Amino acid sequence: MVSQIYTISVRTSSRTQLVDITRQVRELVRKSGIREGICVVYVPHTTAGVTINENADPSVREDIEDVLNRLVPPGRNYRHLEGNADSHVKSVMVGPSIDLIVTGGDILLGTWQGIFFCEFDGPRNRKVLVRVVGE
Repeated sequence: MVSQIYTISVRTSSRTQLVDITRQVRELVRKSGIREGICVVYVPHTTAGVTINENADPSVREDIEDVLNRLVPPGRNYRHLEGNADSHVKSVMVGPSIDLIVTGGDILLGTWQGIFFCEFDGPRNRKVLVRVVGE
């Protein structure tokens, strides 16, 4: 069993933003040399997350951002006083990690799927950790 861990740097430009990181994750899986296994993508931030969704139509990202902002709007009377309580809640809703199947030296995604870093408290410099395990 072989395991490699890598870091992707992400610079966001707005408070809420979904950033496509599919290409970077694919490159790291190829770089690892692992042909069959699992790829874990993990975001070590409490106001960000990671998800898989459609990457063919950018309006899907906008719709996701809009719905999350309507469900958990910024600026409400939250108990957390730093002004980013909504960002923490959105992070819980999306989640901090995803697991991907690695086969043939590449991640297995559906035709329209992409991997998105989800910023909820930007703009910021963020990191995404990628661990590839397998043979």
